[in-house]
Parts: sequence; structure tokens; C-alpha cells
Amino acid sequence: MQQCERAMFDLRRGVAIIIRDAGDDESRLVIPVETGSPRSLATLQAEACEAPSLVLAPQRMRRLGAPDAADCGRLTFASGQPVDMARCRQIAYGPASGFELEGLARQAPGPADCAAVELLKRALLIPAALTAPIKAAAVRRLLDSRTALDVSVDEIDACVESSAGRLRRVSEADVPLEVAARTRFILFREPDGLREHVALLVGDPETWPDAVPVRLHSACLTGDLFGSLRCDCGEQLRNGVTRIASAGGGVLLYLAQEGRGIGLANKLRAYALQDAGADTIDADAALGFSPDERHFRIAVEMLEQLGVKRVSLLTNNPRKVAAIEAGGIEVADREAVYGRLNEHNKRYLRAKADRSGHLLEAWLGTESEAD
Repeated sequence: MQQCERAMFDLRRGVAIIIRDAGDDESRLVIPVETGSPRSLATLQAEACEAPSLVLAPQRMRRLGAPDAADCGRLTFASGQPVDMARCRQIAYGPASGFELEGLARQAPGPADCAAVELLKRALLIPAALTAPIKAAAVRRLLDSRTALDVSVDEIDACVESSAGRLRRVSEADVPLEVAARTRFILFREPDGLREHVALLVGDPETWPDAVPVRLHSACLTGDLFGSLRCDCGEQLRNGVTRIASAGGGVLLYLAQEGRGIGLANKLRAYALQDAGADTIDADAALGFSPDERHFRIAVEMLEQLGVKRVSLLTNNPRKVAAIEAGGIEVADREAVYGRLNEHNKRYLRAKADRSGHLLEAWLGTESEAD
């Protein structure tokens, strides 16, 4: 796992890494499209034994005219064709149009290609990479010179899928709030060090209701801190704490899952696409992300460490209910929690109801298409 975590930090710095597939002798050199530098591109071109490929998430492939794409896609440059990083970035997350793919051959991706896409998502980068096969001698040369580190497909799979079970409770302190004078903040850290989550314990746990009021709140810098009108997150956060306090206490889990798990940088990119006409779901897909990249197993583990076994869940999202129940925690009931509608957030909330199944019909006043 440590090697995988180091690989993520290298990718965020634009440094090339090597991905090995245990079921194949081939290793692939990988550089991220978003952060790749002239130096890392030069390394790729110098060490590749075949033409490099641009690897994209299936959501982006579908946006580029491959409606059957169910897995990541590989677009291979012709032998001898120069690789222009600016063009790669345009293909990976610029305005989608067919002319950009001229001269690129679509090929079936290998396990290392798809692992690269998943690792980039985990690192909160655009899920697009330049990859190329390299021979064993090149692998040894890059490792010995410390130009690149290597990580296996299996290690990446474990890193992406098994963060739960190794969450560390790091620090805690009492932080009185305006609506809940007795509130204790407890910080949990994921093993890769990229994400830290906070549990707010409101009131005295000894006197909490049998079904503990719980809200899972994904961080939203723009809404929670600055009062953005593009969403209702800040109001949901404050209303959630107030509701928990008035019910006799409970837990709010503040989860580091900005932008439904795509990170702040990509969330702002998605906002720009929404301003150009896309809804929130299509904007995320245009960047290579699914409608919701969050994993709520972390919330389950936080509740387990806090000794919470039965909850009254404050949410409009049925996925949260299903995730908590799948984790073995009883959901006694669900309560809706809303912010306020305005001219800036109505389209966003309508898309969440119609396309993501959020239970907002009573609030929005019409039945959603998801029903």
C-alpha cells in the first residue's frame, strides 16, 4: 500500500510511474495528462518500445462518440506521430468534438491502463493518462536511477478498494457551536493521507436517542464556507446540526468528498461546463467521472468506531441509506433535510432528483423522472 500512496503523490506532481500487471510480463510507463511535464513526456517518449496511447475513463470515451464504452478506452498514436500534451489535455477534458481524435486508433485497454485511470481518480486528478509499454531493461534503468517508481495492478486495486478498515482516529477536542454548545470534533485520517474526515458528536452520547440522529455531509467549500447559491450544501449542513441538537444529540460526519468525490479542482471545472449548458451529471461525465464517485464505507467505519449501531438518517440520498445498511448498521428511519431553493440552484437540484434519484419531489413540487 505504501508504494501505491507514493505513486499517487508522484502523479500529482506530474512524475512518471511504472504500472506492472501480474498476469502479463508487460510494464507500462504512465504519466498523468493533467499534471504531466515536458520532462515526464520526454521520459515516456525515450523509453517506450511502442507508440504511446492516451487512456481515458469510459464516461469521457462516451462523450467523444464511443457510446459502447463500458471500460476505460485506449487511443493509440500512430508510430512516429509526435505527442502534443496540449492536444491530449484538449481530448481529455476540453470541449468534446470528433475532429480531435483524428490520427488516433481505438484499441482495447489492458489492466494497467484501467488501473492508471482508477489511481488518478483516487489522487483527485483528471482520469486520463499517457501510457506506453516499456521493456524490462528500461524498467530497471528507471528504477535504479529513481526516475520512476513501480506499482502493480493488484496494489492499485487494493489501494482504491480497501481504505476502509484502516481509518485512524487521530485527534479530538470540544468545540462549542452556536446551536450546540456541547460538541466534540474527532478527526479520522485515511491511510493514503490525502483525506481527513471529521465526526461532530453533538450532545452527551450517554443521552442520545436509541436511534442516533446521523447526517453524512460531504464537504463543500463553496457552499459550506462561502454560502454559494449554486447548491444548498451550506444550509443543509447548518440545518443538519440544528436538527441533531434539537433531537437530543447525535452525529454529523463531515466527509472529505468535495464535488461528490471528484475534488475541488474538478468541481470548479464542472461548474464552468455547467455555465456552458451542461447539467451537473453531464459536466462530471465530460471530465471522465461517474455521477457520484463517493464511497460511504468510510462513514460506516467512523460510526463503528464511535459505537453507533442504530441510526435515524438525515438525508435525501437513498444511496446513503443503502450504504449504511449494507455496512451492518440499522437505519431505523430517514428524515429529509433541505436548504432553500433559489434561481441558481434549482437546475442543479432538479438534475439530482431526475437523474440521481435523490428524494426531493416534495420539496421541488413535482415528481422526478427517476420515479
